[in-house]
Amino acid sequence: MKRTLTLGGIAVGLLASAVVATPAHADSVPHDTLASSNFAAKQVAAFWFGERMANLRNAKPYNVETRVSAKHVSTGGASADSRPGVVGTSGDKKATSSTKNVNLPKTTGKVFFIGADHRPHWCTATAVQSRYKNLVATAGHCVYDTKSNKATLDKWVFVPGYYQGKTPWGIYVGKTAYTHYDFDVYEDGDRDYAFVTVYNGVLPTSGSSKSYARTYETSREAKWAKAKLDRNNAYSHLRLRSVIDTRHVVKEGTRDSKKVYVKRDDWKKLNPEGTPANGPFKAGTGVTDKEYRFKPRGWQEGKQSRDGRAFYMKKGDKYVVRTYWINYDVDYRLTGRILSIGLKDVGTLGSNVGGQGLAYNQKIGAGTFVFGYPSGSHPDGNHAFSGNTLKWSYGKTFKAAAPSIKAQELIGIKSSFTGEGALGSAWLYRYSSKKRLGYLNGVTIGVADRDGNRRYDTSVSPYFDGETYGVYKVAANNWSGKIV
Repeated sequence: MKRTLTLGGIAVGLLASAVVATPAHADSVPHDTLASSNFAAKQVAAFWFGERMANLRNAKPYNVETRVSAKHVSTGGASADSRPGVVGTSGDKKATSSTKNVNLPKTTGKVFFIGADHRPHWCTATAVQSRYKNLVATAGHCVYDTKSNKATLDKWVFVPGYYQGKTPWGIYVGKTAYTHYDFDVYEDGDRDYAFVTVYNGVLPTSGSSKSYARTYETSREAKWAKAKLDRNNAYSHLRLRSVIDTRHVVKEGTRDSKKVYVKRDDWKKLNPEGTPANGPFKAGTGVTDKEYRFKPRGWQEGKQSRDGRAFYMKKGDKYVVRTYWINYDVDYRLTGRILSIGLKDVGTLGSNVGGQGLAYNQKIGAGTFVFGYPSGSHPDGNHAFSGNTLKWSYGKTFKAAAPSIKAQELIGIKSSFTGEGALGSAWLYRYSSKKRLGYLNGVTIGVADRDGNRRYDTSVSPYFDGETYGVYKVAANNWSGKIV
C-alpha cells in the first residue's frame, strides 16, 4: 500500500536563522538489530549468494511510499537548527560547477531485503565515512518496514556497485540500524533516513548442492532436523510435508495420525466377513452412518456405491449411507536440496569503496548531485529507467514541505528520476568527479510531478540538520566486525 504525500513549500531561499540543537546521545537514538551474530550474518549472505544469486537477480525495486502528490503548496520549509557542519573528507571542497563527464561514485549501490510481501526488493544506498569504515546511509523506509509495521526489513544487505548479479566489492550484511526517534515512533517524513552499520564484506569461494530426502515419525523430529540442516548448511531449500503411512493403523486420537475414508473392500481387509454390522470393529477403524428420511439418489439396499466407498442399508424407516474409515499413522517427509556456500572476508566497506562525508545545516540553493538506481514508470507509463545501472542528476535544492506526513522541513531538487529503486539515492554536496567523493546532504524519500505533465520532475529528501548529525554520530562510532 503506497502512501500518497502532499508536497508543498516550493521556494528557493536562504535558511532561517539558526537555533542551537541539543546533541543526540547514544541512549536517545533508536536502533534495531538486523543480524545479531556472525552466524546469522553468514546465513543472510548465503541467502543472497545461493543458487547463482537468483534472489539478487529476481529482486524488484521497492515501491512502498514512493510517490509524492504536489496538489497543495505550503509556505513551510527546512531551516537550520545550529551552525553548518561537515564530517569526513572530500576530494573537492569547492562546489562543482560543471556537470560534464561525471564519474560515478564507487560508494553507491543497492540495498537488498525481503519486503512485507516476503519477496526480494532493493533500494539505493551509499557508504559514508565512519570510525570503523562500516556505515551505510539510505531512506528510513528502506530499512524499517512501514508497510507491515514489523520493526525492520528482513535479510538486509548492501552491495556497492551492483550490476546484474555482479557484486564487485562483495556483500555487506547489515548489523544495526539507527534512526531518529520521530521516525521510529511516528514515521515522521522529516526524519525518513537511516544509518546502518555493516559487517565486513564477503564473497563466495565455493558452493555445493545435493538432494535430500528422509522420512520422520513425528512432526517434532522433522522440524528439528530441518532446523539443524538449515543451520549447518547456511542456506537450504527443504520442503516439509505430511504423508499417510498406510502400513500402520493406530487408535483414533493418536498423535500424528489421521482418519482417512477408504473403499469398503480395503476396510474389510481389516474387518473380514463375520464382523458384526455395527461393531465392534478393529482398533483404528470405524464407520460413519448418514441417515435420510427419503431415499437418496442412487441408493440401492444391500449394494455399494459405484466408487466402492459407500454401502446402502436401512435402519427402520431410515435410508442409511455408510462410509468406512481407517486411522493411519502420519509420517513427515523432508525433501529438497541442501546448499553449502563457502565465504571469504574482503575487508571493510570503507577500505574497498571509500565513504562520503556528511554535510548538515547547509544553505538551501546549493548545487547538488543525486546518484541512484531509478526504475519503474512515470505516471504517463513511460519507462525511462531500468534500474540496472547507476544514474545521476544535478540541480539546486529548494524548500519543500509535506504536512500529510508531518514533514515540514524537506528539501527538493529538480530530477527526472522515477521513484521505484531511487528511494535512498545519495544527495552529494561539493561532489568531486575526479575523486568521486563529496558530502552526503540528503537521501531520496519520494518523487513528485510538480508541473502536472505526468512525468516526475522532482525528488525530495529530509533536510539534514544537527539532529541528523546526532543520529549519524552515534551510528558512526559502532564497530561491526567480520562474519568469517
